[in-house]
Amino acid sequence: MNKPNPIKFGTDGWRAIIAEDFTFENVRYCAQGVADYLQQAKLAGRGIVIGYDTRFASEDFAAATAEVIAGNGIKVYLTPKAAPTPVISYGVLALKASGAIIITASHNPGIWNGFKFKDEHGSSAADDITSKIVGFIDKAYSAGKFNHLSLADAKKQGLVLDTDLDPVYFAQVGKFIDLDRLKKANLKVVIDPMYGAGAGYLKRLLDGGAVKLTEINSERNPLFPGLRPEPIMPNLEGLSNAVIKQKASVGLATDGDADRMGIVDEKGNFVTQLQVFALLCLYMLEVRGERGPIVKSLTTTSMAYRLGEIFNVPVYETAVGFKYIAPVMMKENALIGGEESGGYAFRGHVAERDGVLANLCFLDLMVRTGKSPSELIEYLYKKVGPHYYQRVDIRFPEAERKAIIDCVKNNPPATIDNVKVVKIDTTDGYRFNLADNTWLLIRFSGTEPLLRIYTETDSPERVERLLGIGKKIAGVK
Repeated sequence: MNKPNPIKFGTDGWRAIIAEDFTFENVRYCAQGVADYLQQAKLAGRGIVIGYDTRFASEDFAAATAEVIAGNGIKVYLTPKAAPTPVISYGVLALKASGAIIITASHNPGIWNGFKFKDEHGSSAADDITSKIVGFIDKAYSAGKFNHLSLADAKKQGLVLDTDLDPVYFAQVGKFIDLDRLKKANLKVVIDPMYGAGAGYLKRLLDGGAVKLTEINSERNPLFPGLRPEPIMPNLEGLSNAVIKQKASVGLATDGDADRMGIVDEKGNFVTQLQVFALLCLYMLEVRGERGPIVKSLTTTSMAYRLGEIFNVPVYETAVGFKYIAPVMMKENALIGGEESGGYAFRGHVAERDGVLANLCFLDLMVRTGKSPSELIEYLYKKVGPHYYQRVDIRFPEAERKAIIDCVKNNPPATIDNVKVVKIDTTDGYRFNLADNTWLLIRFSGTEPLLRIYTETDSPERVERLLGIGKKIAGVK
């Protein structure tokens, strides 16, 4: 083919705009690449799980994927309906499959869709695996060929099996958390699946007891009207308003494919992802009384280090992406892993983000401490001191990428906000660590043309000031 291959794997698979680059043909080349990889890695005999989210035509893209995988003689466990990414990831372990393909663009706007690959552990695949898959995709794309068997024939031959993973996932969650205790709680909970694949899951897990549940934005709507399915502000204003109006105890949100979560407190205030991660660490260490390492991406909270000191557990830091967090979690038998995007994983489950389970853990923390979300933050700050965080996303023309990088690289500041820069970490972007434990990070998104500027410091006023300084360092407005 003369046209350059548009399929590029980023932080977590490939995402593109539907009908522009995300076409049935390109999805089929992706599927052929995965099939070739599984055969080379001698994993094909274990079959593969294929699932999808609630985006436009996701079930049709999943069917096209299944037809190619089956056309290569590999068994497919195909979900019969949209399902959360963590449900599909757990399905890999439950079925002892070789991995999973998930048709989802996670939190991206509605015009996007994507192709995620999970490895045999149900985790985000490491670079050495995805580079092999991309190599095979390139070959298939260049040759203009993929193997194919119609879905009807594949089902007749037993190569595609409709597989509902909800029962095994619900059983697994029930082992991890005492759902009966949550159901008995005298709480009023508003749930916002953001029109995504998580719709109905928290409600089904928590229904049938004293807890009062309301679900908003639960119907399928691939346009994600009025919001982007990323569980942060301002996308959660509807949830915030519902919590205030209903005088609810908490608002729980999941993103488009439900591997991330978001929390709104009883006053309608957003609880930042960094606060949530610190609270989930506290939940595992203090409330559940477990011990083990904490694994964090470099964009998430330094509160983890303070909790590590208090509870005498090590803390490991990685680049952004669960493909970096998951291997460390498995190697070190880590208690919890988390990243700034709102994705958290737990020992005894899959080494992968699970927004459904993380929300249940947060609810369990509330029930077992008897504290509201705002009281939990106060309790946390008494232990680790106040920490405030914010991130700004700035869209830029791709042609300006090098100029932005050069601007940051060639003019590193010696001080920021009159505090000495003690270290510049270039693991993933440029993170400026200051003498007072404040940090400022400038990095590009791995999935979109976005420049991201993050900071965590000791007051809300400094947050705004530091973000402004970050823009100046990057030479953007």
